[in-house]
Amino acid sequence: MIKQILNKLPRKPSSKSSQNDGGKNDLGFGSMNSGVNSSSKTTGSSIKGSNSAINGTTHGQNIKSNQVKKSGSLGSTQVSHGGGYEQLPSFRDVPSSEKHNLFIRKLNMCCVVFDFSDPSKNLKEKDVKRQTLLELVDYVSSVTSKFNEVTMQEITKMIGSNLFRSLPSSIHDNKLPDVFDPEDDEPSMEPSWPHLQIVYEFLLRFVASSETDAKLAKRYIDHSFVLRLLDLFDSEDQREREYLKTILHRIYGKFMVHRPFIRKAINNIFYRFIFETEKHNGVAELLEILGSIINGFALPLKEEHKLFLMRTLVPLHKPKCLSMYHQQLSYCITQFVEKDFKLADTVIRGLLKYWPITNSSKEVMYLSELEEVLESTQAAEFQKCMIPLFRQIGRCLNSSHFQVAERALFLWNNDHIRNLIIQNHKVILPIIFPALERNTQAHWNQAVQSLTINVRKIFSDADQSLFDECLVKYQEDELKEKENHKKRESTWMRLENVAAAKTNEPILSSRFTSSVAIATPSSLATTSS
Repeated sequence: MIKQILNKLPRKPSSKSSQNDGGKNDLGFGSMNSGVNSSSKTTGSSIKGSNSAINGTTHGQNIKSNQVKKSGSLGSTQVSHGGGYEQLPSFRDVPSSEKHNLFIRKLNMCCVVFDFSDPSKNLKEKDVKRQTLLELVDYVSSVTSKFNEVTMQEITKMIGSNLFRSLPSSIHDNKLPDVFDPEDDEPSMEPSWPHLQIVYEFLLRFVASSETDAKLAKRYIDHSFVLRLLDLFDSEDQREREYLKTILHRIYGKFMVHRPFIRKAINNIFYRFIFETEKHNGVAELLEILGSIINGFALPLKEEHKLFLMRTLVPLHKPKCLSMYHQQLSYCITQFVEKDFKLADTVIRGLLKYWPITNSSKEVMYLSELEEVLESTQAAEFQKCMIPLFRQIGRCLNSSHFQVAERALFLWNNDHIRNLIIQNHKVILPIIFPALERNTQAHWNQAVQSLTINVRKIFSDADQSLFDECLVKYQEDELKEKENHKKRESTWMRLENVAAAKTNEPILSSRFTSSVAIATPSSLATTSS
């Protein structure tokens, strides 16, 4: 009887069971593959040494409001001022058999996200979390046993609770693409960086660890996880983008089965950037990752990779903010040409398609990239595109912006390009000879004139007879142009006189027309008679 009564009394839940119940939150993260072998140790090796700097940042930054995020589990809600967020024992203070359980408890503890909009708020709790995160980084680096499935679930839950957030909207989000200039706008720094930096370091060590089994981890570092990681590349904080670049690089190398998905996801980011927004902060970092990926492509290149070059990389020359990522883009382009020289014609024609008309700084970048591409171009591919190419170069030679003309003339300083030009001088010289002569006679910049004379000498030394023929033809064309100009002037003068003589017909005021009047068919007949 007494036993039955006791069984009906409510039981107090044990602390162990409450911990386990509160620590489970399946975020649905799974697997994603990557394949670039690059060292990432340098990115976060100084995390411990920067403790004082991190702490100073915690208390000293003026920051925007960033709402505390809740992931739906007991461990990821915001803690009140009254306590309940105490530091757990150090790993050194517990026996080895208890370290794993302590590790799980510390992960759950770090799921709490603090509000950094007020530097004076939760100072003690923020410092406790920072110290706990540093301990987790040390543990992941020194662990000697494989991470099991439960541990990976808790790890990805903690990472997701801290990293995956809505990025604050910046001032440039409301600007039109024509007005947006990333070089002029000051980037905003992430206020929660004192904690985020250590979480990124933890993720980097976890992915790089030999104790992380890729086959098991892919259930949690999955497509959803990687997509949300890619969303963070739009962060204005360059420190965050650098960590993301290294981590995605490692993920691509470790999870091979999802490499196509990563490339496609990056592709989609570029499509939206090129054809819709022309605004994204992480294009340079994504291209840097792709540069390493392209470098590892096997030969012969797959059709998928060639389409990526033509449909994504070449159109990336179009946006106005090209200067923010041109170095990385140029590297990717030249990697393709070095792997398959037959792509040189495709790349050069793509550059000509997007060649800027009024943007001189972009023209200089195009010419620099063109030189790198031509260095890897074989004679057969060069001959396919040399006519449209040197028509454009001729226009650059006559540019009134001296840097454009000078950069175009520097192409002849490259031995490989000069040899290609000399081998095909019979086609190239007639195309650019008029531009060279106009520069010699009339360009305002002395340096451009001197370089033009040197280029003329290269052609005259290569084939004096062809050079003389081009000179004679140029002089004849100039005389014909002068005669045509005089004829046009004479015709307009006669038309004006006829219009003035017809006083009974309406004449447009010279105020609205510059010495040109509209003639009727009868006046034209009179003129011809």
